[in-house]
Amino acid sequence: MNKRIVPLALALSLVLTVAASAQSVRLLGDFRDWSSYAATDGSGQVCFAMTKPKSVTPTPDGFTQAHLYITNRPGESVANEFNLVAGFAFQPDSTATVSVGGQNFTLFTQNDAAWLDDAGQSSALASAIRAGSSMTVEGTSAAGIKIVETFSLSGATAASQAINAEC
Repeated sequence: MNKRIVPLALALSLVLTVAASAQSVRLLGDFRDWSSYAATDGSGQVCFAMTKPKSVTPTPDGFTQAHLYITNRPGESVANEFNLVAGFAFQPDSTATVSVGGQNFTLFTQNDAAWLDDAGQSSALASAIRAGSSMTVEGTSAAGIKIVETFSLSGATAASQAINAEC
């Protein structure tokens, strides 16, 4: 009898531990082309606004859905962190460029992701996104092809306000 109880107790303990550590993501709202979410992780509350590109030109081989995120993590003193998951691998050691409202911002890349090269520009980029109507990200794929992803900024202001109010 005890031989059955010990494995069952261990399995139940493992299930409860995994469930307790799982992150619960909560929708704050859908705002036209953007959505906002809140979650809790090891550093506390995390809020992010996200969108998908309206177009990707040319579509690279092996392309998967791209997502753009603006994240607040108050427990780490992070506000308006820009992150792109491009849906394709960038050329190693390359940069990408975000263009919005006549302003350009340089991104550093790693694998299929990109972040602001100068985190001190986070507020300026967030302001440009809220004021703009569209944004492009241009980067070079691992195959050496220039890729342009175009994002609608319709709803970006409301999505940003939602994460700022929550975090």
